[in-house]
Amino acid sequence: MTIRVVVVDDQDMVRSGFAALLSAQSDIDVVGEAPNGRLGVEVSRSTHPDVVLMDVRMPEMDGLEAARRLLDPPPGVVHRPKVLMLTTFDIDDYVYEALHAGASGFLLKDAPVAELIQAVRVIAAGDALLAPSITRRLIEDVARRRPVPRPNTRLRLNGLTPRETEVLLLVARGLSNAEIASTLVVSEQTVKTHMSRLLAKLGARDRAQLVVMAYESGLVAPGRSG
Repeated sequence: MTIRVVVVDDQDMVRSGFAALLSAQSDIDVVGEAPNGRLGVEVSRSTHPDVVLMDVRMPEMDGLEAARRLLDPPPGVVHRPKVLMLTTFDIDDYVYEALHAGASGFLLKDAPVAELIQAVRVIAAGDALLAPSITRRLIEDVARRRPVPRPNTRLRLNGLTPRETEVLLLVARGLSNAEIASTLVVSEQTVKTHMSRLLAKLGARDRAQLVVMAYESGLVAPGRSG
């Protein structure tokens, strides 16, 4: 299946470069480009991409607000693409907010070409980007400055079984499905089943949001192994 992509970045050379690299892949089709968040939302609404590459800082409307609008659309708008945030910073509060809004992850603009291409494929498949440890490190950094757990998130975790809570804890620590399976001495398919149930019960879009919820609930404390 061909992955439909929209690239949103205010730097013409960066935007066109990403578009050219992705278009060269047989399984990726760049269906639109935009120089700011406002136009990015418009283009995405008209082209229905699977993945939107969204710069964080742009004029008129930044990537965070644009991501919010795409991931929480008004009544009548059914399509919700996956959003991959692009940033020049390794740790960025805006990226954390985007993850909280439902973005599937983030990628540094100077990442290798192969990593960019793989990122689009990973997110289109419904997974979070990229290594869970990267997402964890980002969230830990910001969570240290937001130490108060959110009560509504904690209540939602109360509906999990002990095994589901254990899997969520390991996800938040940065373990992959294979590593979780090894830790719990179960099959990787069993872990995938638990992951599907976690996503459904918590109303999370992907692994990135599960990590956010684990920190916000107080299940995992920043700077501790759990």
